[in-house]
Amino acid sequence: MLLYHGSNIAVEKPQIIIADRRLDFGAGFYLTSSYEQAARWADLTMQRRGNGTQIVSVYELDEEKLNTLFVYKFEQASVEWLKFVSNNRNDISFSDNHDIVIGPVANDRTMPVLRRYFSGVYTEEEAIRRLLPQKLKDQYAFKTEKAISILAFKEAKLL
Repeated sequence: MLLYHGSNIAVEKPQIIIADRRLDFGAGFYLTSSYEQAARWADLTMQRRGNGTQIVSVYELDEEKLNTLFVYKFEQASVEWLKFVSNNRNDISFSDNHDIVIGPVANDRTMPVLRRYFSGVYTEEEAIRRLLPQKLKDQYAFKTEKAISILAFKEAKLL
């Protein structure tokens, strides 16, 4: 299976990024199965950093080795997914012990709904009702070196 990482540089050797910003699934190396989503991430990253160029790095995932890892997968936006994202984005002490977390990505279109949920305006059920029709793209957070070891860099595509 091919996975994609969008950035302002080619990333031949993935690293777990422990950023000071809070991400949906916590610290990790983020990929998607959607080339278009990775291209959007590349554009956003270049704009935020103000340098480089839009590049999508392509990886082959060794799916046979997935069963040797502790993988947490959300099939769609759900109450469980919402709580997990909320914990990662709002609780700096939250951590988990998964090698890989897979699930929908909270993007710019979903953030108004998530902000209202985080602030208590929307219940879990109302937030999910508003998120499900959005057809969210996926994201894969590789959270350990063991997880990263099942990725093989293929190429970097300049956009």
